[in-house]
Amino acid sequence: MLALNLVSSPGAGKTTLLEKTIEALSPSVELTVIEGDQMTTNDADRIRAAGANALQINTGAGCHLEADMIAAATQKLNPAPGSIVMIENVGNLVCPAMFDLGERMKIAIVSTTEGDDKPLKYPYMFRASEVVIVNKIDLAPYVDFDPDRMTTNILKVNPHARIFMLSARSGEGMAEWLDYLATLKRELAAA
Repeated sequence: MLALNLVSSPGAGKTTLLEKTIEALSPSVELTVIEGDQMTTNDADRIRAAGANALQINTGAGCHLEADMIAAATQKLNPAPGSIVMIENVGNLVCPAMFDLGERMKIAIVSTTEGDDKPLKYPYMFRASEVVIVNKIDLAPYVDFDPDRMTTNILKVNPHARIFMLSARSGEGMAEWLDYLATLKRELAAA
């Protein structure tokens, strides 16, 4: 299976991105989601409503998911061979950077409303992530956000990062993200 670890600050749009991804890929691609939050089942409920199998892990005071949690959740969910497992980690840009969950890669998600300096403030997260999604690009004209400065800052910290600028809500840029997932899935099948 292809396991992807989605990491971001709270409110960057991880759950909305997952909902839209599930809606776009179902039923041809099976997606399973492991949700991490300190409390509630809100995100897992949203993911199940979007059409994917999901399991909520509540960490209490914990600031990240750990590999044993993912292993137990994967056993319970029993995703099909060749499917995609998305791990929506607890929302913060510090702790999840330091923990390997057995994922193929970390994908950092940052929103335009957070500003374009996040890669410089939280370099470990952006260095640990092969992919950076800049979400809420539709809001860029209304907030103090410069897409070119964001790209420069990401590449200063991680010169090899693959960057997607999109809006999960409006759909702008989603096609490139979905094509990338299809490429990763093909690579898995060929391996």
